[in-house]
Amino acid sequence: MTIVRRAVMATTAMTLGLSLAACGGDLTQESSGSDSSGTIKLGMLTPLSGSSAAIGPYMRDGAQLAVDEINAKGGVDGRKLSLTVEDEACDPKTAAAGAAKLVSAGVRISVGGYCSSATLPTLGIFDKAHIPMIVPAANSADLLAEQRRNVFLINGTGIQQAQAASKFIKAEGSGRVALVDDNTSYSTDITKRTRDELGLLGIKVVTHQSVTAGESDYSGAVNTVLNSTADFVYWTGYYQEGGLLIKQLRAAGYQGKIMVADGSVDGKLIEIAGKSNAQGVFATMTQTPQTIPGGQAWIAKYKKKFGSDPGPYSTQAYDAVRVAAEAVAVAGSTDGQAVIEALEQIDGFKIFSGPLNFTIQHALKVGGFDILVVKGDDFALNR
Repeated sequence: MTIVRRAVMATTAMTLGLSLAACGGDLTQESSGSDSSGTIKLGMLTPLSGSSAAIGPYMRDGAQLAVDEINAKGGVDGRKLSLTVEDEACDPKTAAAGAAKLVSAGVRISVGGYCSSATLPTLGIFDKAHIPMIVPAANSADLLAEQRRNVFLINGTGIQQAQAASKFIKAEGSGRVALVDDNTSYSTDITKRTRDELGLLGIKVVTHQSVTAGESDYSGAVNTVLNSTADFVYWTGYYQEGGLLIKQLRAAGYQGKIMVADGSVDGKLIEIAGKSNAQGVFATMTQTPQTIPGGQAWIAKYKKKFGSDPGPYSTQAYDAVRVAAEAVAVAGSTDGQAVIEALEQIDGFKIFSGPLNFTIQHALKVGGFDILVVKGDDFALNR
């Protein structure tokens, strides 16, 4: 990047607060190919069908709340934002088709991505179209393995989640751990990294089981866990299968501790497992609206607009839109290359998880994971 380019970006960043509130030009004009005028079209892939469909509306509505707030202040340099949403269904083929639809619709920045296995095939589609991706939820390290410059993760990675999980397991005094995944990119990434982290801490993994997503009987994995005499089970898949696994573990007599990864943090897990079975189940999770200090004011705004409480990844989707607006304001354009350069230069932009800075690989420099625990009908911070 040239010195002149840096100077222009720095000057624009200093005036971002003014530019987001400034009005001018034809705010209703749809983009006709210009990078510096017309509506700024954002696209989102999120599960609206399939086993993780409960998450989709949270992400969609969180993103829409940010779009509406920015537009109410005049948009970005007088340009309004719009949001187009397509289904990813946590299915690679569905996600790829959705990505192609978003490209055809003329979106300039992607602010979606929930399931890592479904997000992976969209990377090349968006890259070929020169569309930057600000991914709010999907966090497998596989997403960064291709080293595509257009991909940025604003959720903590599987590496950071594995570190948080292992540290907690050690603190709990557990010495015999069972790891169970669902064979997806997201789940196996966390499992492998947790196994390695536990090894460094001297904690024995007594069994590692992989189950098939979508099935209803996990007795094989359950019996293996029981026979291994594990005192701690860490499930790294999604809530549908996680709820069934917890229910079947408890029904088979397992009395040890259970923890789930962030893909299982949803009220549906408690419903599927059964309220009594789910009590005391731990979770590794990036911050949710309910666990953020002072988050009640944001929850109230969300609830007023949509008539329901926000759920997992609503804040991350909200932040993805805000980060996209920041990058466009700094770049002064929706040109893909200019937006990517602006994202790489972000230094301390405030999002819910803290000041935003990206590593050279475009992951969060600091990816804070909290430990939650099921209390009653919901997850709460483990204190």
